[in-house]
Amino acid sequence: MNFTIRPIREEEYHLMEEFLYQAIFIPEGVEKPGIEILKQPELQVYIDHFGEGEADFCLLAETDSQVIGAVWTRIMNDYGHIGDDIPSLAISILPEYRNQSVGTALMKRMLVLLRENGYSQVSLSVQKDNYAVRLYQKTGFRIFRETDEEYIMIADLVGDC
Repeated sequence: MNFTIRPIREEEYHLMEEFLYQAIFIPEGVEKPGIEILKQPELQVYIDHFGEGEADFCLLAETDSQVIGAVWTRIMNDYGHIGDDIPSLAISILPEYRNQSVGTALMKRMLVLLRENGYSQVSLSVQKDNYAVRLYQKTGFRIFRETDEEYIMIADLVGDC
């Protein structure tokens, strides 16, 4: 599949809400919550006032002028928070475009962007039964700590990403 990756434009920040909603992992057999779940403070931290922080970076994947994926980082007190100088990462691909290398390409580009901007590590959280764990491991993340349900993962940004 042909797609391009580019930085988000300020007038596109509203797209992050839809991608945050798509990023919510729903185990098989569980009903997806309504979009109103995004009003919860623990989810708003991912998008509220995006663009105001020094580690607020977002890359979009698009094909045929349609945005199909997003990866973004910011320093925030989220589920994957491990330090006040380490950005946390979120990624989301529209369901019909998953498993087509879009996520891998977005992740690799974001890791390079963070390294170029002086960051030495990036973290994320992921539920243990989420298929994305393999993507994160493939792109250099390792388990930093875990809870009963989640992995907190970290990638070192020194060397090649």
